[in-house]
Amino acid sequence: MSEPPAPRRLALITGASAGIGAAFARAYAARGLDVALVARRLERLEALAGELRRDHGIEALPIAADLSAPEAQAPVMAALAERGRHVDVLVNNAGFGIPRIFTDAPWPVQQAFMMTMAVAPVGLAHAVIPGMAARGWGRIINIASIAAFSPGVAGNTLYPGVKGLMVKFSQALDAEYRAAGLKVTALCPGFTETEFAGQAGFQHIVDRQPRTFSQTAEHVAAVAIAANEAGRVVVIPGWHNRLAVAAMRMLPEALVRAVINAGAAKYRLGPEH
Repeated sequence: MSEPPAPRRLALITGASAGIGAAFARAYAARGLDVALVARRLERLEALAGELRRDHGIEALPIAADLSAPEAQAPVMAALAERGRHVDVLVNNAGFGIPRIFTDAPWPVQQAFMMTMAVAPVGLAHAVIPGMAARGWGRIINIASIAAFSPGVAGNTLYPGVKGLMVKFSQALDAEYRAAGLKVTALCPGFTETEFAGQAGFQHIVDRQPRTFSQTAEHVAAVAIAANEAGRVVVIPGWHNRLAVAAMRMLPEALVRAVINAGAAKYRLGPEH
């Protein structure tokens, strides 16, 4: 009697209910990988899982999880272990913005931001890397931003710092685990057409500010996957975004801070929002 076929590789994607996360899920499913979809909105995950099963014939596992909770990686990994699955590809995408002055947002909101955007991605990576290294194959994509290269300005107080962490973290993991067969990439997109602004509460402002160089989530995900497979560690999609990062690196910091602060002011909300 022949043995059953080995299971397909599995991509775990956080923030998979919409935007860049959903685009990654569709892209990996189209490549024949099973997907584990993690977000808080179970109904949207189930809808996406059904679409991916129908269109690509893969296994799609919706996992409702609050990544702002302490040890958020534990229930996610337990849900996969119950199904006898391990993670081959990790996409740390979940996140949100706080377009306010630091103390205009309650501390629980700022704490949830740091847990979701910094602690949970690191915790998930810590959970999956030993298995990847033991198998000699693994892929990690951490979603950063071109904001990782900007100085801090008023509003979105923690955002540049946490995105900078994702870049440095990815570089460190590449240095530590490339020889073990892992490829780690920090994806640094600019403005992307997603629900991010709506969830942060400033979509009405974005709608008044036409974006000539915005990119689709599908394009950003495709660029990231290709770059990750090529072994690139830091990826900035779009020549305009690469130009902006070059300017932030080359121009005097005082000038860069003044320009970015002026631009960011129109997206900043007050404490009542």
